[in-house]
Amino acid sequence: MAAAELKTELLARELLGRTDYAIIGQIIGSGAKVLDLGCGDGELLAWLKREKNVQGRGVEIDSAMVQRAIARGVSVFQSDIEEALADYPDATFDYVILSQTLQETRAPLRVLREMLRVGRRAVVAFPNFGHWTVRLSHLWSGRSPRTKLFPYDWHDSPNIHFLTVVDFETLARTEGWRIERRFFLSRGRKVEVFPNLTAEVAVYELAPPREGTGTRA
Repeated sequence: MAAAELKTELLARELLGRTDYAIIGQIIGSGAKVLDLGCGDGELLAWLKREKNVQGRGVEIDSAMVQRAIARGVSVFQSDIEEALADYPDATFDYVILSQTLQETRAPLRVLREMLRVGRRAVVAFPNFGHWTVRLSHLWSGRSPRTKLFPYDWHDSPNIHFLTVVDFETLARTEGWRIERRFFLSRGRKVEVFPNLTAEVAVYELAPPREGTGTRA
C-alpha cells in the first residue's frame, strides 16, 4: 500500500471512519483560517485545531450539537448556514468546508457561491446519487431509492436536492469555478474508474473563478 493511501486510512480510522473527513484533513493547510458549515458536534474542527493548528469556526443549526462542539473546545455558533455566510466579508477564510450537507440546503448554488466569496478555497463533500446501488434500487423498485447512501424514506429524508459527480462538475464549469483537487471514495477507499458510477462520496477542493470569468451574480 502506498504511503499516501496508508495515511488516508489511518486518518479515516482516527476520525470515526469518516473518509471524507480524512481527505479534508489532508487538504487543509497548517495554520489556516477555516469555517466549517454544518459542523455537527465539532469533531472535524477539533481535530484540525489539534493536528493542523487551524483558526477554526463552525456553524451548526442544531443547538444540542452546538453545545457538544463548544464542549470540545471549538468556536461554533448556532445559525442556518444559508444566512450565516452573508455576515462575512470577502475572503475572510482560507477554506470554507461543507461536508455531506450540500444536498440538504434549500439553495445549494447560492451557498456554493457564498462559500467561494468568503473563502479563498471551498471544500465540498457530498454523497453521489449516481452510484450504481442508487441506480439499481430505483430501477428494480420503481420507488425513490433507499440504500446505504440514502437510507431514508422519501417523506422523512433531510435530502432535498440529489446530485451526481457529473451534475457537480457541470455546474463548476458553468460557474467558472476551478477544481483544484477531487477525490472519489467508496467503502473508505479511493476510486478512480467511472467515478459517477462507482463513487459513494465525492470530495472537491474549489477555487473562485478567475477575474472576468464565470457567471457569479
